[in-house]
Amino acid sequence: MKKFVLTSFLALGICFMVFGQTGKVYDNLSLTSKILGMERNYAVYLPPDYGTSERSYPVLYLLHGATDDHTGWVQFGEVLHIADKAIQEGAATPMVIIMPDADTGRMGYFNQGDWKYEDFFFQELMPHVEQKYRIKGEKRYRAVAGLSMGGGGSFMYALHHPELFSSACPLSAYVGPLTIGDLRERLKRTDTKFTEAEIEKYFKRHNALELLKTVPVADVKSVRWYIDCGDDDFLYEGNSLVHIAMKKKEIPHEYRVRDGGHSWTYWRESLPTVLRFVSDAFHQY
Repeated sequence: MKKFVLTSFLALGICFMVFGQTGKVYDNLSLTSKILGMERNYAVYLPPDYGTSERSYPVLYLLHGATDDHTGWVQFGEVLHIADKAIQEGAATPMVIIMPDADTGRMGYFNQGDWKYEDFFFQELMPHVEQKYRIKGEKRYRAVAGLSMGGGGSFMYALHHPELFSSACPLSAYVGPLTIGDLRERLKRTDTKFTEAEIEKYFKRHNALELLKTVPVADVKSVRWYIDCGDDDFLYEGNSLVHIAMKKKEIPHEYRVRDGGHSWTYWRESLPTVLRFVSDAFHQY
């Protein structure tokens, strides 16, 4: 009887240690960017067993929206609580989540003029974090997701570099100006003057619909896609058009329209599904 009680006690203790663990978030990290000529901030989520294991982990790059920064998913998106819960329930695999800052100095995930943020992301940020943390550096263990402006970043990064990402999850995404006329009108409101050739080049590279016309279908299909946009979201049209374009090209993707608008309430409800979706790719579904 004593042996049974002791064994049961030890088992309960082990369960408590396993399920009582929590992940950690560090939101005041930075690296020096030679490309941008400044310090760049980022946040990281480390899964509950990171400190007690020696293994390497898959990685999710989680992008914030306009007017937020690298702390958006931490403060408003509750990434620590949601990721811990998904991992503890077995809905998601333990992963490292990197949340970069695309707001300080100037705002945006793309190269524009002397703001070479996309170059920074792929040439400096990604190598930095994948060396600093125990991250598996292969396509099948790397995913990208984001909301609004970050949803647009998710579309563009995965379409520009399908060889790098196993899955992409744009949420309430800004897919780019829907017409080149829309882009011209937007650029008129800036202080910088652009030539017609520059406008056309930017439009073709930073519009998801245009990229779906030019990126080889096989490359697009090599990425698993999860697209989610609320029925009351002002960006519904672009997301709907991307869904239709993918359907016409027979590109497999998940497309969700749920009740809601452009809000953190919507995105917090999206994140658990995103974590499950990218985990499927990490597990080689």
